[in-house]
Amino acid sequence: MTLTGRLVRSVSGFYTVRHDAGEVVCRARGIFRLKGVTPLAGDFVTVEMLPDGTGSILEVAERRNALVRPPVCNIDKLVILISEATPRTDMFIIDKMTAMAAYRSIDVILILNKTDIDPGDALYENYRTVGFPILRVSALTGDGLMDIWPLIEGRCIALAGNSGVGKSALLNALEGGGEHETGEVSERLGRGRHTTRHVELFRLPRNVLAADTPGFAALDALEPIPSSELASCFLDFRPFLDGCRFAGCLHAEGQKDCAVRDAVADGLVRAGRYESYLRMLEGTG
Repeated sequence: MTLTGRLVRSVSGFYTVRHDAGEVVCRARGIFRLKGVTPLAGDFVTVEMLPDGTGSILEVAERRNALVRPPVCNIDKLVILISEATPRTDMFIIDKMTAMAAYRSIDVILILNKTDIDPGDALYENYRTVGFPILRVSALTGDGLMDIWPLIEGRCIALAGNSGVGKSALLNALEGGGEHETGEVSERLGRGRHTTRHVELFRLPRNVLAADTPGFAALDALEPIPSSELASCFLDFRPFLDGCRFAGCLHAEGQKDCAVRDAVADGLVRAGRYESYLRMLEGTG
C-alpha cells in the first residue's frame, strides 16, 4: 500500500510523514543517496507502507523553494521578526533577507516585536509601503498578535530574526492564541535542536506549520542572487523596472536614464533601500 503525505520531522535519517490518517516513521530508499537527494522537512512525499508499520519514501515531489538552515522546503511565508528595542535590527539585514526570500518565491511578513518597549516608528515607516505586510506586536503583552493569524492561517511558515528579538516568545504566544493547545513549541524551543540532525515543523493552532530558524544566517548560506535578477527582488523597485532607457540596466550609480534612480530621487523609493541594493549588487554585504 502507498500513501502521500508531508514530511514534518527529520532525525538522523528517520523521517516522520504526516498523512490523512496519522503519522508514519520512514526511511528513504537508497536511490536517493545515489541521486544526491536528501528528503527535507516540508517535502511532499509518496510512501510505501511496510509490514512492520514503518514506511519507505518512494518519491519526493518537486519543491517550490528551500532553505539551508534549517533544511526545510515548500515554505509559504517567511516571518521575519525585527525590533527597534535592544537588540535593534539592522535595516540592511532586513533588506537582504527580504530580497533573498523574493528570489526563492517565499512571501514575507515583517513582525515588529517588542512594541511595549519601543513602538519602532522608524522601521515601520521605512517598510510600510515596500510591498509586504508589516505588523506591530508585543509577544510579551499580546498586543497585535491576533492580526498575525489571517496572514498565516493554513500556511507553512519559517521564522527568522536576530538573537534576542523574540522568536521563541512569539511562537509560545501563538501556541496559546488559538482554540487548540499543542504543547510542542514550548517543550522544544531553545534547546539547540534545530540542526541538520533534527528538523521539525511544529503544529500551531489554525492549521499552521512552523519552522524556527537559527537566525538571520538562515538564508546567507544560499547562492547569491544574480545581479541581473536582484532589482526584481526589491518589491518597491518593480513598478519602475520597465522604465529604464537601456536594456539590462543594473540601476547602479552613474547609469543614465534609469527609472529606479529617478524614483529614489523623487522619494518614491526610499534611499536606504537603494543603498542596500547597491551593497548587494557590489557584493559588499
